[in-house]
Amino acid sequence: MICRISGLLEGVNGIGATIASPAGDVAREVLLPAYLAARWEHGGRREVTLHTLEYLEAQGQGTSFIPRLVGFESARDRAFFQLLTTVKGIGNRKALRAMAAEPGAIARAIVGKDTKALTKLPEVGKRMAETIIAELSGRVEGYLAPGEVAELAAGATPPAGGRRAAAEEA
Repeated sequence: MICRISGLLEGVNGIGATIASPAGDVAREVLLPAYLAARWEHGGRREVTLHTLEYLEAQGQGTSFIPRLVGFESARDRAFFQLLTTVKGIGNRKALRAMAAEPGAIARAIVGKDTKALTKLPEVGKRMAETIIAELSGRVEGYLAPGEVAELAAGATPPAGGRRAAAEEA
């Protein structure tokens, strides 16, 4: 399995990014979570490193398979994606589109049992939001900044920017 890829980001189209090898002789399409694709869409060409997950996507009712590579900024974000795809009804493509917010923000909504925040994500309706909360409660606290779990339990509102804003304030 390919677990990390580095190269030149040539462009982003939808949730797919083209990453060229350092020699420039090979380019690979890497699928990105929606929040990362949006951030990189107009960033121009630059060197990137992605923590990846490889899977086979079925085509034509399972008669053929296409290898896909999914990339994340950190191994922690990749682990969150893998956890999210354990929820019944959420496959790889749906999870990538649903991740229009960073993992910390999604985890915050799950810990806070905030179905309204989850339904703002693409591909997530009220029933799916309830399923996500039911299946992932108690499993996503590690994706929050220290002290956020206690704040959410006490009913306090976390910083608007999430875990990165909390880290910058410290």
